[in-house]
Amino acid sequence: MITQSASDILKKIRRIEIRTRNTVAELFSGEYHSRFKGQGLEFSEVRSYQPGDNYRDIDWNVSARLGQLFIKKYQETRELRVVFLVDISASQNFGTQVMSKRERIAELVATLAFAAVANHDLAGLIMFSDRIEKYLPPRKGRNNALTILSEVLTHNPSSPKTSLADALAYAHKMLNKRCVVFVISDWIDNGWEQALKILSSKHDVVALQVLDESELELPKAGILHLQDPESGEEIWINSSEAKLQRSYRDLVALRQQQLQDFLKKCKCDYLLIRTHESYVQALRKFFTLRKKRW
Repeated sequence: MITQSASDILKKIRRIEIRTRNTVAELFSGEYHSRFKGQGLEFSEVRSYQPGDNYRDIDWNVSARLGQLFIKKYQETRELRVVFLVDISASQNFGTQVMSKRERIAELVATLAFAAVANHDLAGLIMFSDRIEKYLPPRKGRNNALTILSEVLTHNPSSPKTSLADALAYAHKMLNKRCVVFVISDWIDNGWEQALKILSSKHDVVALQVLDESELELPKAGILHLQDPESGEEIWINSSEAKLQRSYRDLVALRQQQLQDFLKKCKCDYLLIRTHESYVQALRKFFTLRKKRW
C-alpha cells in the first residue's frame, strides 16, 4: 500500500512532469504526431479542377454556381483518442534494481500523455487489477494528463490479482470511437487472447510489457525465499543452480515468443520495457516500429 504523504506525491508528480515534458519537447512531439493516424478525413477547401483529378471529388454545387469545375480537398483529422489500459495489480510493485514496474509505468504514461497534450489529443485511463479500479474518459489538456499521472502513482488497488481478459473486455465495451489503446502490464496472465482479438479488431492496440530484469533472467543469488505478490504463494529456491537457471531461461523465452507471436497475429505493436534501462530509448524503438508498420 502506498503511504507517501500528499506533499511527497505532489513533488514526485512535478518531477515526473518536468522530466517527461522535456523528453516530449526534445524527442517525441514530431514523431508522435507522424506515427499515429488520425480518425478519418474532413473537408478542407475547394480548388479548381485540374486534369488527372478524381471526378468523384467534384463539388457539383460550387461548380454550378461558379460556372467551372471545382473539387473538394480533404485533410486527415489529427485529433486522436489515446487510452492507457494500466495494470496496477500487486505484481507491478515488484522491482529489484532502479525502480519498481509501477514507477516505470508512471513515467511511460506521463510521457505519452504529455505527447498527447502537445498534439491536442484526448487521453483517457483505465486501471485494473482483477477488476476495473478506475476509468477516466478521454479528455484534453495538461490538467487531465496530470490527473492520469496522479492516479497511476497513487491509486491503491482493491485487489492484488490480475485479469487482463476482464480489462480488455471492459475497454471494448466502454470505448465506442476508435482509439489508440496502450495496454501497459507485465502481461503475466492467462486467458486474455480472445478479448485482445476482439479489442484489436476495433482499436489500434499497442502492448507495452514492463518487466524487471529478474523476471527475464534468474539472478545467481543463492538460496532465495520468494513470494507471489498476487496469490501469496511462497517457495524456496537455489537460484544459482545451473539446471534451474536453464529451465527458467527456457520457460521465459517460450512465454515471450508466444506473447509476441499472438500480438503479431492480432496486428498489435509490441514493445518490451525493462525497468533498469532507458524508457526513452525503448520509445524511440517503438516509433521506429510504427514507421515500418505504416
